[in-house]
Amino acid sequence: MGRKMIKAVFFDLDDTIVDTTRLAEMARRNAIENMIRHGLPADFDTAYGELLDLISEYGSNFSRHFDYLLRRLELPYNPKWVSAGVIAYHNTKIAYLKSVRGARRTLLQLKKEGYILGIITDGNPVKQWEKILRLELDEYFDHVLISDELGVKKPHPRIFRKALQRADLKPEEAVMVGDRLYSDIYGAKRVGMTTVWFRYGKYADRELEYLDYADLTIERLEEIPRVLRGLEIEESEAGADKEVHSD
Repeated sequence: MGRKMIKAVFFDLDDTIVDTTRLAEMARRNAIENMIRHGLPADFDTAYGELLDLISEYGSNFSRHFDYLLRRLELPYNPKWVSAGVIAYHNTKIAYLKSVRGARRTLLQLKKEGYILGIITDGNPVKQWEKILRLELDEYFDHVLISDELGVKKPHPRIFRKALQRADLKPEEAVMVGDRLYSDIYGAKRVGMTTVWFRYGKYADRELEYLDYADLTIERLEEIPRVLRGLEIEESEAGADKEVHSD
């Protein structure tokens, strides 16, 4: 058997390996409910709407959402209410954190087939590592790159080039799998990687203006080993065709 052209598969983390969209919504709802249960004088819809606005404005990694929520609701600071929100949020995350269906099986299969595996993700390094470690997924990955550690977010080419550099790979030897057409697919394609769009989660029908940057589209992670074999066959046939024409 000839040397593999595709040597590595890099994955986004949120809504590609870890099922986070539903988890985040559930955690935020439970946080507001627990704050109200412990005396927050606000109705659920108003408080939840303000929380979503805060997240939109300050980002999901902002550390003082619940403090600022009280200001938005024109309420005095109350550590009991803030603590109630924090506790419910984290308890929900811990209780319901799970990998995307088929993720573990797919990673195991790719490992068996000899691929280098990596993660390229945006976000807070501690939060992202917490997801990886809680789900005991770290053993599958050879390289983990998190944007906040590098100072650039996807789709900036530097984060993809850094991943290739760490794995000692050329762009054509690596595949990027992600749920975001803009940050994952457009970003990776610009540096020459093969791209596989995982049509899943809240971005399943968004950013479609970047669809042309996806070499392949999948609906289930279990499709990846078959997709990679198809790419190997295409490359093998292309190589044989070159040899024939060079004679």
